[in-house]
Amino acid sequence: MAARAAAISSLPCYGPRVPTDTWDPARYERFRDERLAPGLDLLALIEPHPGLRVVDLGCGTGEITRLVHTRLGARETLGLDSSPNMLAKAAAQAGGGLRFEERDAAAFDDREAWDVVFSNALIQWLPDHPRLLARLVAALVPGGQLALQFPANFTHPSQTVAVEVAGEPPFHEALGGWRREFSVLEPEVYAGLLHHLGCHPQHVRLQVYGHLLPNREAVIDWVRGTFLTDYERRLDAATYARFLARYRERLLPRLAAEEPYFFPFKRILLWARRQARP
Repeated sequence: MAARAAAISSLPCYGPRVPTDTWDPARYERFRDERLAPGLDLLALIEPHPGLRVVDLGCGTGEITRLVHTRLGARETLGLDSSPNMLAKAAAQAGGGLRFEERDAAAFDDREAWDVVFSNALIQWLPDHPRLLARLVAALVPGGQLALQFPANFTHPSQTVAVEVAGEPPFHEALGGWRREFSVLEPEVYAGLLHHLGCHPQHVRLQVYGHLLPNREAVIDWVRGTFLTDYERRLDAATYARFLARYRERLLPRLAAEEPYFFPFKRILLWARRQARP
């Protein structure tokens, strides 16, 4: 979840200095049920066993981490995130073998340490997915389980319009030419990567979640809680306000003026087991 912020924290900001932690738990949880559903679907793919050690990369507010810990009956669960804002709220979930730690998931390189590596809506922020998957599989003990869920909705206007606006003046100049690059691959590519990493069996699927939002304007609230934080941290407050106004101007004509607004959102759900040694 918010550990995605760490993946971009080392990139340069342009214009006046702005806070690096632009994650707002209240804004993120405005669509709590819609964001929770894919995580629960991912959790259902994991096979519970007694005494599991679990790590949740990008734990955010810790709600899904608590559900993972409880439903798997884990002995120990560690939630990692880079956002102090999110971790401050997650602290209320700690206890009974569940703890949280501020740590950059982009640099996660534990070796054969975990029975389950879980991540809900994080890795779309991280680059080089072939190498990333290799590191995540290497963090599993033999026989351990990898469970990842991440958006694959980057062809929707809510995403493409942001990239277009970022290419316009004055935003192009304010961003120093930076534009969001998408690292998410096709589902079959992940299946092939898992195969060559020695993961059998595996389950990889593309799923479309159909969300009913009050109106098309609510799409802007949705992306402000996630995708647009990438732009917010790179722009000063006044320029970001202009960015949002221009984004709204260009986005709304591309969305149906219906109430409720049907918002299709594609996600990839991935589960695999690292083969035990002979």
